[in-house]
Amino acid sequence: MTALLNVPSDAWTIGAPRLLAGLDRYATLDHAAHTLSHGPLPSTDRPRLVALLDAIALTGRGGAGFPFAAKVRATPDGATVIVNGSESEPASRKDRTLLARAPHLVLDGAVAVAGAVRARRVTVAVHDAAAAAAVQRAIAERAEIGYVRVEPSPGGFVGGEARALHRALRGGPARPPGRRQHLTRQGTLLSNAETFAQVAVALRLGAHRFRETGPLAEPGTALLTVSGAVARPGVVEVPISTPLGIVLDAAGASDPRAVVLGGYHGAWRLPRPDVPLAPSTGLGAGVVAVLDDRTCALGELARVTAWLAAQSAGQCGPCRFGLPALARDVASVLQGGDPALALHHARIVDGRGACHHPDGVARFVMSGLARLGDDIERHRSGGCGRPVLGQLAVPG
Repeated sequence: MTALLNVPSDAWTIGAPRLLAGLDRYATLDHAAHTLSHGPLPSTDRPRLVALLDAIALTGRGGAGFPFAAKVRATPDGATVIVNGSESEPASRKDRTLLARAPHLVLDGAVAVAGAVRARRVTVAVHDAAAAAAVQRAIAERAEIGYVRVEPSPGGFVGGEARALHRALRGGPARPPGRRQHLTRQGTLLSNAETFAQVAVALRLGAHRFRETGPLAEPGTALLTVSGAVARPGVVEVPISTPLGIVLDAAGASDPRAVVLGGYHGAWRLPRPDVPLAPSTGLGAGVVAVLDDRTCALGELARVTAWLAAQSAGQCGPCRFGLPALARDVASVLQGGDPALALHHARIVDGRGACHHPDGVARFVMSGLARLGDDIERHRSGGCGRPVLGQLAVPG
């Protein structure tokens, strides 16, 4: 039977902790507590690191799910390593939790990767002030990593996208430059904070022990941010492919009606207890946002869609015109209108933008309308009578 460990309410585990090890005893792991909890960091080089990453099939944990070994393999010597700690997904707090409470684990992974690719510098890009301060303190504890620097990252949903962040750090606008721009070809290896923390864990455990948790095809653990209609919100570490029902029970979701998996570029799902939570099943940014019958789910969909439309990069027609039109369409469904126009607009913007933001919004809207058929019929007949409680969080 899976054990639920007694750790602080904002960070807890199902099963044995790896990334969150030590956080049941310390609010933040300084270097001494970090070393006591995780042990020393083994040395590595590019061939050994790539072999390890291939063996554990590690994919990026920021949402895109790209094989991390391929990034390391393609990165030229002398590159720049960037830790993306922006976490512009409103429903996610996992990267901020790692940076604020276990910063040395993220730094370990970044430093190990930097050494393997002979990087000139390491940049940790952070939007949250508390997380940035924690990383600064951690760097100050380790004289040997003085080449690591913390840089403020831009706000905004699109600004946290890898290429947008890279552009902003070089003094440009925080907008993605286009779908076909590959950072490794520009001498940059960029991934999110959890990915680098996973590298640090894997180096200590080795491939065999790392693969003892989770399925063979996707071994290891993952961090989830559980929010919404739950008694115990927070960041939880779980073995990959843990059934959704176990997470919902542990978080105290007494009567879930719908779940948004992966974040606001993810999808609405029925709360089926047997759904495995894994990168290959749409885990995305590690978001599990729960809705129950107290809130108007269609109103939640309209509210988040309007916010996503306002986050447009504004550099192509699908973002500038398509997303606002889509938000108006969803709002009209809330007032009893026909969802056909919203679905039509979602299909038009999908795959046609200069970046992937329109694709993600279209996926969020289409999956929401597909799951909320009963709500749509109620609103056609005068409304559901429920308030919009904000169980899906948006800034402001």
